Amino acid sequence: MPIYQLTEDLVFPHPENTVEDGILAVGGDLSPERIILAYQNGIFPWYNEGDPIIWWSPNPRCVLYTDKLRVSKSMRTLFNRNSFRVTLDQNFQQVMHACKEITRHDQAGTWINTAMQKAYFKLYKLGYAHSVEVWNDTELAGGLYGLFIGRCFFGESMFAKESNTSKYGFIALVQALNKAGVELVDCQTTTPHLISLGAEEIDRNDFLDYLDNNCFEKDTEDCWAKVVDAFNELNIN
Repeated sequence: MPIYQLTEDLVFPHPENTVEDGILAVGGDLSPERIILAYQNGIFPWYNEGDPIIWWSPNPRCVLYTDKLRVSKSMRTLFNRNSFRVTLDQNFQQVMHACKEITRHDQAGTWINTAMQKAYFKLYKLGYAHSVEVWNDTELAGGLYGLFIGRCFFGESMFAKESNTSKYGFIALVQALNKAGVELVDCQTTTPHLISLGAEEIDRNDFLDYLDNNCFEKDTEDCWAKVVDAFNELNIN
C-alpha cells in the first residue's frame, strides 16, 4: 500500500488506504481547514520537528465512550475532597507547552513542535481547540488539550506535574461531555493509562461511522456551549 503525497488541494485519501502502522499520507499543511477536515475523517497529524507532516489513521482506534468512564476508588476520594480546581480554556498555550515539555517514559521526544503549537493555537482562537487546566491553589498542576468538532472530543495530549492531576482533569471533562450528550472521546492510540480510565479499541470503520453522524462543523459552537454548561452544573470549577 503506497503512502500518499498530499498537494495543495484540500483532500485526503480514504483512511482504508493506510499502511500497516497507520500512516496514510505525508505533506500538505497545518491550516485550520485541513486539520478540521482530517479529524472529521478520522485522520490526525503526528510527526517530529524537521520531518514532513505525517498523517495517521490507526486501526483499531482507541476511544472512550463517555458512559463507560471508569473512576477508581482513589480518584473518587480525590473528587470528594475537592482536591484540585478544574477550569476550561483558561490557559491553552500554557497547557500545550506543558504537554510538550513533560518527560514521557515511553517516548524519546515530542510531536508537539513549533508548527503544531501555532496551528492548534489558531484552532483555539477559532473555537475548535480546548484546554482543561487542573490547579493546586494558583499552580497549574496538570491538564490536557484537544479538538472539539460537532459532537466529538479528540484528545491530543495530557500532562501531570503532580500525581493524578491529568486523570483528574480528564475525568472532569468526560463527566461534562457525558452530561452534555457527547458520546465519544477519540483517544487515537492505546495506552495503559487510557485503558485504566475505560478506553477501548474499536474497528476504524465503526469510528468513521460515528464521525459521519456526529462530526459536523456547523454543530460545534452550540454543542461546546452545552459542554461548558454541563461543566458548570457539575460544580467542577
